[in-house]
Amino acid sequence: MPSKDILEGVQKFVHPYRVTSGKGFRLQDFDPGDTGGLTMDKHAAADLLARGSEWLAMEQDMLYAQDRWSLLLIFQAMDAAGKDGTIKHVMSRVNPQGCEVHSFKQPSAEELAHDFLWRYAKRAPARGRIGIFNRSYYEEVLVVRVHQELLKLQKLPAKHVGKDIWDERLADIAQFEDYLSRQGVIVLKFFLNLSKKEQKKRFMKRLDDKDRNWKFSASDVRERRYWDDYQSAFEQAIRATATPRAPWHIVPADHKWFSRLVVASAIVEAVEGLDLAYPKVDAAMKKELAAARVELEGEP
Repeated sequence: MPSKDILEGVQKFVHPYRVTSGKGFRLQDFDPGDTGGLTMDKHAAADLLARGSEWLAMEQDMLYAQDRWSLLLIFQAMDAAGKDGTIKHVMSRVNPQGCEVHSFKQPSAEELAHDFLWRYAKRAPARGRIGIFNRSYYEEVLVVRVHQELLKLQKLPAKHVGKDIWDERLADIAQFEDYLSRQGVIVLKFFLNLSKKEQKKRFMKRLDDKDRNWKFSASDVRERRYWDDYQSAFEQAIRATATPRAPWHIVPADHKWFSRLVVASAIVEAVEGLDLAYPKVDAAMKKELAAARVELEGEP
């Protein structure tokens, strides 16, 4: 399937939501219910997404064969924004052998004994692979910022826990991402921008549907009480870490079909920009292949 058929119109799904500079960024300027003016039904959207996922699968094969670049996809959001579903649908056709998903939960005792980036840095994708962080080191300037009692568990020296700690951590994150990009890691960050109204609707659906009860946790409602604090923390994080090398995408998340299209389009555009190709076979390799053919054909 020619990539141009997939890439046609991709920019309109990506560029309105991409942030490459935090200067003047305001979360309130992005509508969680935006659909980019699209009026297609869910079936048409699913078909478009499937075509994009198939194209991405072909590109992933070349990414692995070329063994030079890697891709790190970071997903952050409030609860019920659809991170799991987005990852599942967008990456549905990618070879699982070349893709690793890491969901970072509460840190272990070993992880708390190291610096805050340690457990994330060691999960960075190897060359030729796609790494997905379902939540990431941004939790260290989001949930830890909202619930600052968690800092005590990190056993930092007292003199390093001051009023500037969040700015310092954000600077460390920005520098870390800059370092990764200079090593051939393409960093794409997605904030699934869910409205408070839509979150309530999805919570109620989980409560009303017995088959979805397992997805609901009392902690979800507790964290909802800190909605404004989280929105402020997200805004500060995006302002401090949005760069051309590691852009943020403020993905409208009230309509799942559209958020998945935006994410898929951003990945497709980024991978297309790498101009991937299968390694060329040089003269020495051709000689080895010819010898192998002779040996195999000579077998009884």
